[in-house]
Amino acid sequence: MNDVALDVSAVVVDYHAGDALTGCLASLRTNGVIDIVVVENGERGSTPPALVGHDDVVLVEPGLNLGYGRGVNRGAAAATYRRYLLVSNPDVVIHPGAVSALTAFLDTHPNVAVVGPQIQRPDGSIYPSQRVFPNFWLAGAHALLAPLWANNPATRAYRSARADGTVDWVSGACFLIRRDVFESIGGFDERYFMFAEDMALCWQVREHGHAVAAVHDAAVTHIEGLSRQRDSRAMIIAHHVSALRFEWQTASGLRRLLAPLATLVLGLRLGLVLLTRPKS
Repeated sequence: MNDVALDVSAVVVDYHAGDALTGCLASLRTNGVIDIVVVENGERGSTPPALVGHDDVVLVEPGLNLGYGRGVNRGAAAATYRRYLLVSNPDVVIHPGAVSALTAFLDTHPNVAVVGPQIQRPDGSIYPSQRVFPNFWLAGAHALLAPLWANNPATRAYRSARADGTVDWVSGACFLIRRDVFESIGGFDERYFMFAEDMALCWQVREHGHAVAAVHDAAVTHIEGLSRQRDSRAMIIAHHVSALRFEWQTASGLRRLLAPLATLVLGLRLGLVLLTRPKS
């Protein structure tokens, strides 16, 4: 049995991903991961067809949509305890060797607890999955400008690593975390239903004295938004609610005093996004 099989458990939270989940599971196998838990967040019975040929995959069926973080927490509880926990969306294909590259990085960087891969879109372009925690002004500028000017300077700064290459947080679409750290911080904060739960997780990791990093030699392809297309309006609202929760949860000092203003800005942004969203 190879080191990946010995060291890594994987949790995939499914929500009507269909054939994409099948591809995700196959890519995990290609990477040597054999301990896999799938959490069915969709309607009961929506996931099993994708598990044909994967009889040893553990299926967790909560009977309702728990949200992403709570789903991962339930999946982690059902997984075999191994040194590392790989968390993945169901519409992610992990490129050969990516899991080995992620585990090797954690093996050689004991101060790092979370590491993310390079995330690519299906067309090969790079998704900005390695980001910084925005200060008040950067967050406000990104929130107001992004709906109208996607590539504005504030959004580019927020969705990039720092000048020295370090990152504050990585996308929850796919990442590897030390299992002992995941448990010590209590897993994902279950007050987040969808969105920003990955940012909040990395915040807690850093608050506990660990670092977050990214490995460009490890790559995955993500069909972004496949599951949330089923109710995009609700997901837009959930996105803004989670962003607001993160602001109130982490703000301190002057920024805490400005949190009501942040609430107003996010409310304006939500209205703007809903007004400019194409009719379905």
